[in-house]
Amino acid sequence: MITKDHPLTILHLYPREMNLYGDHGNVLCLRRRLEWRGIPVRVVPLERGDPFPDHVDILFGGGGQDSGQSRIEKDLLSRGERIRALIEDGTPGLVICGLYQLFGREFIPLEGDPIRGIGVFPACTKAGKSRLVGNITIDAPPFGPVTGFENHSGRTFLEGASPLGIVVRGKGNNGRDKGEGIRYRNCIGTYLHGPILPKNPALADFLLLTALQRRDPSASLVPLDDRAEEAARKSAAARPV
Repeated sequence: MITKDHPLTILHLYPREMNLYGDHGNVLCLRRRLEWRGIPVRVVPLERGDPFPDHVDILFGGGGQDSGQSRIEKDLLSRGERIRALIEDGTPGLVICGLYQLFGREFIPLEGDPIRGIGVFPACTKAGKSRLVGNITIDAPPFGPVTGFENHSGRTFLEGASPLGIVVRGKGNNGRDKGEGIRYRNCIGTYLHGPILPKNPALADFLLLTALQRRDPSASLVPLDDRAEEAARKSAAARPV
């Protein structure tokens, strides 16, 4: 049951280090879509050394430079077992770019030692010599067309897992296999910045409804007027790559 004393809780991983290209806007989007429906919500930022909250309904993490990934590596690894247990139990999550990479097995930079991941996703990322940059659209059933902006040097390869979607235009995970992102249980990893959720409300509501129904299987979401959001998505999709 969601109440003021027991609100839906969004855990925002490392907002100081991992927040590129408007990723914080995803948390704002989730918060607003709950508030517009009268559903109590709290956002808990988790930085290095902070205590892990007792209850988490949604996990979120953004992107960051290689240096930021290195700085959070040790702390993230110390929380890996707890995070993996949440995802295996069905907790919904969204991780973008840098944290998408670190939710995999490892990120191998061009220089320096590999940065270990926590192994939520069966995937590995290796830095490339060029960046994959530009507007991107993917076909991502059951969410439909999903649009965002990618800017990454990492080439992510999935190990027997399904991508979030298939690239319609853009580069995606690695510029080779047409896959973009990953969906494992209720957790989504993606390279789409922008931020992704305000322009793709079906994806945002999937995270919210999944979280609510884990508390109350009969829960539902009151429909919102998403005409502005859909117009923003179509406008972004029409921009040059």
